[in-house]
Amino acid sequence: MTDLLSGIRVLDLTNVLAGPYCAYQLALLGADVIKVEAPPGGDLARQLGASPDLNQAGMGASFLAQNAGKRSVVLDMKKPNDRERFLDLVATADALVENFRPGVMERLGLGHEKLKEIRPSLVYCAISGFGQTGPMRGNPAYDQIIQGLSGIMSITGTPETAPLRVGYPVADTLGGLVGAFAIAAALVKQKTKGEGAFLDVSMLECTLSALGWPVSNYLTAGVEPQPMGNENMTAAPSGAFRTGEGLLNIAANKQEQFVTLCGLIGRPELASDTRFAERETRKQNRAALKVLIEDALGSASAAAWEEKLNRAGVPAGRVLTIPQVLEEPQVTERGMATSFEGVSGMDRPLTVVRGGFMVDGVAPTPTAPPPRLGEHMDEVFAALPGRGTSRARA
Repeated sequence: MTDLLSGIRVLDLTNVLAGPYCAYQLALLGADVIKVEAPPGGDLARQLGASPDLNQAGMGASFLAQNAGKRSVVLDMKKPNDRERFLDLVATADALVENFRPGVMERLGLGHEKLKEIRPSLVYCAISGFGQTGPMRGNPAYDQIIQGLSGIMSITGTPETAPLRVGYPVADTLGGLVGAFAIAAALVKQKTKGEGAFLDVSMLECTLSALGWPVSNYLTAGVEPQPMGNENMTAAPSGAFRTGEGLLNIAANKQEQFVTLCGLIGRPELASDTRFAERETRKQNRAALKVLIEDALGSASAAAWEEKLNRAGVPAGRVLTIPQVLEEPQVTERGMATSFEGVSGMDRPLTVVRGGFMVDGVAPTPTAPPPRLGEHMDEVFAALPGRGTSRARA
């Protein structure tokens, strides 16, 4: 791990994806993330994933994906003794993240205002589907629901197949990333001014914010976004093209890139064809242009074209599967994955991926595997000051 958040303690009360992914980013940066789980089974993600055996063992593949580097304790917030232990833990924390439906923590008597009494400088992050206010605040929200409501599904797929769900939980992931970003920013204020913050993260709003171009095209130009499959509405040729072997993404978005592409595929005359000579005419005639380009690309594989086009400055890349990209030298050389031996419930090494950046040339990676449920009860609570003492210090 890097030490950007060394000395920061984060309480992770979250389940499944958005919240755990948020806290995972903080753990990767060196924060002491304590996952506070409810009995009997803890985080629901412990039972989710492609391996029934791991699900049965409480170490589901979905859980393993975003909980490495954390410590786990089990507390039943409905029991007075466990509530007291939790408040002692809050007194030592810098930040807390939860993704319950709005109002749940208040009903437990553990809402933001109560916790501020214990730790006035606490950064409290609440991630929910719709935010803490508004007519939909109480609605249950899963990624699929947010994808539909946000407009993402309406522009995913082709005109014949849309609306389609994006192939992974993109709304959950965006909510987690925004939560981590907001917490990191609030921690700066905490450390410079001694003040806490209440962060209200809405997955719907995070997703709308990330839909910047489609939303802007509608708000500023009055153009309602439409599903275009693998095509790029802003330029042509820009999309996925069939080759002699495999699919190739090409993004010849600039005029000079298009001219270069035409020469490389042996069709220089396309650059002066009145249908394709200018950016706007290419967009209007993208279907005809695609047919001509794919005909030329049929002479070689996607891999061969990728190398040739990139060498000449035309952006291109094969369309890969998950197993393929994980084996790519670009990914392996930069240490995107970390492996752990002897993980509970697994008969082979566990491999997890890190975040998408390096710090001073070092990849932030977790130093411990995802925890077993309640694995660190003794360790965490033995290190706390005496009951009541920690709260007095806060």
